[in-house]
Amino acid sequence: MNTHPAPPTRAVTTLLVANRGEIARRITRTCRQLGITAVAVYTPGEERAPHVTDADAAVCLPVPEGRGAVDAYLDPQALVAAARTAGADALHPGYGFLSESAAFASAVIDAGLTWVGPPPGAIEEMGAKTRAKELAREAGVPVSEALAADRVGAGDLPVLVKASAGGGGRGMRVVHDLERLPEEAEAASAEAASAFGDPAVFCEPYVERGRHVEVQVLADTHGTVWAVGERDCSVQRRHQKVVEEAPAPGIGPELREDLHGAARRMAERIGYVGAGTAEFLVPVDGQGRPGVPVFLEMNTRLQVEHPVTECVTGLDLVEWQIRVAEGEHLPEGGPPAPSGHAVEARLYAEDPRNDWRPRTGTLHAFEVPAATCAFTPLTTPGVRLDSGVAAGDTVGTDFDPMLAKVVAVGRDRRDALRRLGAALAGARVHGVGTNRDLLVRVLRHPAMAEGAPHTGFLSGARLTDLARPPADRTAEDLSALAASLSAAETARRDTPVPAGITANWRNLTSQAHTRRHTTDDGHELTTAYRTSRGTYLPEQEAVQVLSAAPGHVVLQAQGVRRAFEVHTHPGSDRVYVESVLGPLTLAPVDPLPSPEAFVDPGAMPAPMPGTVTSVDVAVGEKVTEGQTLLRMEAMKMEHRVTAPAAGAVREIPVAEGQKVAAGTPLAVLDHEGQD
Repeated sequence: MNTHPAPPTRAVTTLLVANRGEIARRITRTCRQLGITAVAVYTPGEERAPHVTDADAAVCLPVPEGRGAVDAYLDPQALVAAARTAGADALHPGYGFLSESAAFASAVIDAGLTWVGPPPGAIEEMGAKTRAKELAREAGVPVSEALAADRVGAGDLPVLVKASAGGGGRGMRVVHDLERLPEEAEAASAEAASAFGDPAVFCEPYVERGRHVEVQVLADTHGTVWAVGERDCSVQRRHQKVVEEAPAPGIGPELREDLHGAARRMAERIGYVGAGTAEFLVPVDGQGRPGVPVFLEMNTRLQVEHPVTECVTGLDLVEWQIRVAEGEHLPEGGPPAPSGHAVEARLYAEDPRNDWRPRTGTLHAFEVPAATCAFTPLTTPGVRLDSGVAAGDTVGTDFDPMLAKVVAVGRDRRDALRRLGAALAGARVHGVGTNRDLLVRVLRHPAMAEGAPHTGFLSGARLTDLARPPADRTAEDLSALAASLSAAETARRDTPVPAGITANWRNLTSQAHTRRHTTDDGHELTTAYRTSRGTYLPEQEAVQVLSAAPGHVVLQAQGVRRAFEVHTHPGSDRVYVESVLGPLTLAPVDPLPSPEAFVDPGAMPAPMPGTVTSVDVAVGEKVTEGQTLLRMEAMKMEHRVTAPAAGAVREIPVAEGQKVAAGTPLAVLDHEGQD
């Protein structure tokens, strides 16, 4: 074990947050409450990012020549230099980036700074997940086997390829076919290297039905180790956690104590200090009954989902990270018992209708009206918002696509689920596509009401179904009518009308006014209405217009009165309609569209902005359907561009390392049978 000595205990006065986005803002909030000066770091172009403007001071990180912005946050020496420049006496790594780097922790300590995290030795022991499994076994904790990719046989399938460092679903692939293992392992390794600076991967048995349960650990420098409750993180999409909650539902007292005891033994075994998380997989049978848990890994950092633990215990975990780093004892008597229930949902900028690829663009609006607090423990029923973005921000491809975490606290689990579903349904997120519809449908799904689903819940046809917008056809028709009437009223307000001509006048009174919109999934909606003496008369059956104004329309349908808020933004070609029926994004159809430019039928455009990381084929090469042509990196995730059909490569107009915009031609194919 690395026994790197800790620096003398001292009070923290100025803390550098070696991170960005939501977690940097979270740490800054606690610093402000403790009276500690918070220093942010940023890269060129992030000068106005929320985590920078929230902080008391900020230092710009240099971007290594020929590299991307993310590499600046992976440079230990640059971060230590930034701390010295700002006069900081402590450094908090947050999560992701270098938060689980023993070398970085040692560099911070060697620079005479207080490291707000576990000792480098503990990070090193747990940082390699294969070594962590060995230590768990020595501590009497059941573990899942770890295999090198080249040691996997047909009898071991299916397996999960997993990054040795980091988390968040990056560097993870499920493999059912042995022939695909080398390719998937290579892709996972590249993704891990990009996200965490470590390309090492390994394999472990993949459990189709299981629950992902983790225990929050908090330990001081005096030998006290707490197991601060557990969280269920089983609702995952492609191994990326989507919904987390505390306490874990359906975990009986005996299993709970087994999990807590195992987590404490692991922490004690490696001399752990600070906040960390022991993660377990609990197999479940067809009736959802839990089996014997196995240890997966220990994360030597703060977890993304830590707010749910804070909200049921009242502990500020960031505050305790700092207090422990200052040498303070944990209180006698153990951790607070959980009270109530908390559920967290991660809001991502991604496109459910395009293989969940990251979405970029300008956030014209970002608001969760139901939120009652931000970044601090919420111990009474309500909604907490921890966001890394604000209205007007640009969502790019350099960093993680998570926009925010929305947390609901309820008297019980049902109360928390209902509050969170309503808060997300009522959120205003304009400008980029998100997974909001998926979150709302999951939170309101009967399986969630019955208890936590297993880790395979969000897969196959169910995932596609749950990603649909919550608005049904009736809601779509009414929302489109509201958008049409709002546009008419806006035109009426903004367009001068000659004297003597009434509003909404037209020279062909026998025909109704019509407007067309399309939904995000390409469904077209046509609305029609007539006007009489300034009154709108929709042609939809049993629908009345009670009032109409720019941005606000009130309709009565089948005897029920509902209000619709209609939002448009300069520079955007979308209309955002919000009501209790569900939010809907619409695109007006131009009645006189411009001629479309010719598009080569064999062209393969870039699905998003990003960087070409490899070109896997050559000009003239014959390819098969589904074969990988090249790979791109966007938001620290690898994305493959594959051949839609068999053919030959006619042209490769891009090169490895080239940054491309969405729609840039990446390859041109001559498909078999193509004239």
